[in-house]
Amino acid sequence: MTPQRIARTVRRAAPLLPHDDCLRDAVAQIIAADVPALPVIDGAGKLLGIFGEREFIGALFPGYLNTLGYAAFVPRSLDEALDKRAGCIDDPVSKYMNTDHIDVDEDASDTQLAEIFLHHRVLIIPIVDAGSVTGIVTREDFFRGIAQRLVDV
Repeated sequence: MTPQRIARTVRRAAPLLPHDDCLRDAVAQIIAADVPALPVIDGAGKLLGIFGEREFIGALFPGYLNTLGYAAFVPRSLDEALDKRAGCIDDPVSKYMNTDHIDVDEDASDTQLAEIFLHHRVLIIPIVDAGSVTGIVTREDFFRGIAQRLVDV
C-alpha cells in the first residue's frame, strides 16, 4: 500500500497575510476563514511565518506568555487589559508572527503530518511549493480526515 497523501484530501485554500497587514486585518481574516492561524508572506509571496491565536494573545500580553504558565497576571477584567493594548491592533502582523514554523511540500504523507502535529504542537501546516504557499492543513481537518478513514474501514 502506498502512503496516503492526506494533504491532498484535507488541504484547505486559505487567505495569505501580507507581512505588512495590521493585526486588525489579520484577525478579521482568521475569523472569516474559520482557522486558528494563517501563513504570513512577503511581497514576493514567499512564506515568512505564521500568525494565529497564540500570536494574537501574545500581542495583547507581551512578554507574559513566555514567562508565566498561568494567567494570574491578567487583571480581573479582560476589557481593562484590552484597553491598555488597543494600539497593537494597528501594528504590522510581521511584528508578532511566529517565524519558527514548519511547512511541508505537496508530497507530504499522512504520517509526516501526524508527526508534525503530535511533536510540534502546531495548529496549521502550510503546504509549500517552491517557497509559495499553496494551501494549509489544519490540525482539526487532519483529525477529521484520519477519523473518517478509521470509521470507513
